[in-house]
Amino acid sequence: MATEYTPNPDFPKQLIGKKVLLATESLGPVNGVSRTTGMLVDYLRSNGVNVATCAPFYKGQPINANESKPQRQPINPEYRLQGYPLPYNPDLTVAYPFRLGVVYQKTFNPDIIYLASPASVGFQFLIQLRQIDNPPPTFLNFQTDLSAYAEILFPKPLDDYGVYLLSIVQGYLFRAPCVRTIFYPSAYVRKYMERTGAPSHKMRQLGRGVDTELFNPGRRDEAYRKEIAPNGEIIFACICRIAPEKGFEFLANAARKLKESGLAFKLLIVGGNKNPAVMQEVKNYFKGLEEQVIFTGMLRGEALAHQYAAADVFLHCSITETFGLVVLESMASGVPVIARDEGGPSETVKHGQSGFLTPPHDLDAFVSHARRLATGSALRSEMAENARVQALNTTWDKINNQVALELAAVFDEQPAKTAQEKKVAGFYGTWANMAGVYFAVGIVWVFWFIAVIPMLACGLVHGFLTKTKVVKK
Repeated sequence: MATEYTPNPDFPKQLIGKKVLLATESLGPVNGVSRTTGMLVDYLRSNGVNVATCAPFYKGQPINANESKPQRQPINPEYRLQGYPLPYNPDLTVAYPFRLGVVYQKTFNPDIIYLASPASVGFQFLIQLRQIDNPPPTFLNFQTDLSAYAEILFPKPLDDYGVYLLSIVQGYLFRAPCVRTIFYPSAYVRKYMERTGAPSHKMRQLGRGVDTELFNPGRRDEAYRKEIAPNGEIIFACICRIAPEKGFEFLANAARKLKESGLAFKLLIVGGNKNPAVMQEVKNYFKGLEEQVIFTGMLRGEALAHQYAAADVFLHCSITETFGLVVLESMASGVPVIARDEGGPSETVKHGQSGFLTPPHDLDAFVSHARRLATGSALRSEMAENARVQALNTTWDKINNQVALELAAVFDEQPAKTAQEKKVAGFYGTWANMAGVYFAVGIVWVFWFIAVIPMLACGLVHGFLTKTKVVKK
């Protein structure tokens, strides 16, 4: 039985009915990357493309998620990989080594492979695809700056080791012959990828979209604002995953300076982390600011949209964002943004129009702009309107259709393999291919011992030390 879909006149017809195997590091209610990937999956399926998904389990997901009906293979199969949760963010899982042939068996033999934010899953796909003859055309969407995370999360000298290792591995894998296109979100990311040796001619810039119906100024609730700011205080908001690399120490220092300046404000911090030690570490940054700071926990859907709309000014302090979807969601909600001028937000926020950009480590400039918007209602209203207009020109359909057109171009350049040809080739094709794939899996195990296990150990030690400090206090 075919999947029902609504015809879209702009959607490339060559792609309808094709099989896309989409693998990603996170798929579910986890973060901006998983939300972005989920929107693409829904868009392709709604336009008649068969999309199989492959992603690790995440904390809280039913353990029977891989159970499928024995009678027949689903049109859009979903396969979950086993792995180990990251100590500093249990929502994310590092996938254990796996064989790509098993993924094919559990999903289908694809016409195209799409790797979203390749890391523990995407890298394993690529290293195995390099070992087989005539692999499917493969597309990458580089959405997470692993190098920046390594610099922040690893102690010295492991941080330099992590950055070096990532550069070598990424450059090698991105040059794989099967890779057709590498999507990147900002010029900041392109420069990094070029330094690793990724082929420039294969790169295509791809932004992100925003749901302007869910995130809009109409969700502003004055009763709620009165509840959290009973004396008419200005309301700042920071919405993101609670983690050390998101710039919370910088935000806490900014909040202290705003308090010392005499500004009456409230700061909404919306987000969570299932590691209690990490949550406590971030909350400790805000000691002495309990009257100003409100932690709401993780929110989604309309509840999240209400938080955006309740704010007067959005404060974005992370400098590790390849795009920064929360910035665009804030702008769609009619809330101007102050962001550190580093990474994706540098290209999203129009300085002086939809918000302000400040030098990444200039705390005084950040605080000065925050005060300027907080005390200037006319300027704030003007920027809020500009931010909303800018967001209205960035819809998910426009963004995802760019991806669909790039995928469809494959079938214009070469005829698709017939079902019989795919059946004959199988996944391994020859004994040499099979040996190469098993060798690739062995290489992955080596990387687990020299890279992944040290990373997990650092996270566990950091969590233990943080927990010990909290208990002592």
